[in-house]
Amino acid sequence: MTARSARVGRLMALLLIVAAVQTTPAVAATHDTAPATAPASADGHQVITWGASADRMGDAVPDRSYRLVVRTSVAGDDLRIRLSNAFGDRPLTFDSVHAGVRQEGAALVRGTNRRLTFGGARSVTIPAGATAYSDPLPGRLPAATDLAVSFHTREAGGPATGHSMAMQTSYAADGDHTGEEDATHWTDPIGSWFYLDAVSVRTPSTDTGAVVALGDSITDGWQSTGDLNRRWPDYLARRLRTTHSPIKGVANEGISGNKVLADGAGQSALKRLDRDVLSQPGVRTVFLFEGVNDIKSHTGVTAQDLIAGYREIIARAHAAGKCVVGATVAPFKGWYEWDAAAESVRQDVNQFIRNSGEFDAVTDFDRILRSPYDRERVLPVFDGGDHLHPNDKGMQAMADAVDLKSLECAPKDTAP
Repeated sequence: MTARSARVGRLMALLLIVAAVQTTPAVAATHDTAPATAPASADGHQVITWGASADRMGDAVPDRSYRLVVRTSVAGDDLRIRLSNAFGDRPLTFDSVHAGVRQEGAALVRGTNRRLTFGGARSVTIPAGATAYSDPLPGRLPAATDLAVSFHTREAGGPATGHSMAMQTSYAADGDHTGEEDATHWTDPIGSWFYLDAVSVRTPSTDTGAVVALGDSITDGWQSTGDLNRRWPDYLARRLRTTHSPIKGVANEGISGNKVLADGAGQSALKRLDRDVLSQPGVRTVFLFEGVNDIKSHTGVTAQDLIAGYREIIARAHAAGKCVVGATVAPFKGWYEWDAAAESVRQDVNQFIRNSGEFDAVTDFDRILRSPYDRERVLPVFDGGDHLHPNDKGMQAMADAVDLKSLECAPKDTAP
């Protein structure tokens, strides 16, 4: 096959993202209320194909359009997006929302950009603190697609909601250009995602599920190469696509600087668990890799404090029927906040994760990343340069260390 014919074939496949335009008459839009719940699907099984944790993003900008580029994991039909006003202090109206396939930069594959509706209406007003799901958009959305979600907010104000460190270039424009497929007006590249926090699809099998990675900056992808989807959950999604595992969806719910116990860089993992993880459709497994920020901040957090936080996450996930995989805290000697006291807490926490039996399964990221010559340090070949965050090779090694069968496990508290 020639390179040109391969490109044509790929474009033809991507054009199947939408087979038809919805014809539902416009009616008053409806809203989800906090905490968010998974979207109902009368025909088929809804599974999250992309996600990013919501946080406060500074002041909202009126009469602004955003074209956000996100990478899908599981393939499916009838895509739905979730827009979030979780950190807003007033209702926020989205008066035009579209979804299409990104070709290059801000330009879309011709014929793929389609309008999304909400309860049959072209606009939706989301109350402060709430989220809203779009109606299903007919057509097929392949895995590993660069989806471009475009929307306009005419009278935005107050705090904006979004995800600061996207590690992916998206675009903004003044005025409403959401229906345009070319890049003419999309001249402002941005490194964050605004308002969009989830994309889901309908899968034919109810056995198809998703794993949600709950974490901090390592999960968020810091020190991985931007615009190439080289965060460790991205590498995990690639592995899952090539296997017979029923787990196909991967949602990255990492926030740089996030802690398990305390707010700061985003709400704590305990506070955001329901919104960012348990409310997502099709989730089978919670992958918990978080704790280093609690440890290295030297706020007096003990191993027992962190273990109590882990236990609460496990209990709440099990009550929701989800499996929980725990990952050991990676080494960080050489980072400016490291000291022997913090290292002692890390070792005690990792002992609990490995040996308590309270997680449904364990992935030992500490063992994978540490140097054999100094087990308190990241192996130099995996070190992104700051002695805390892995580089691309380290991210791939982490994903390769995950036992894919462990993602299919049944919660211990609900197993027969």
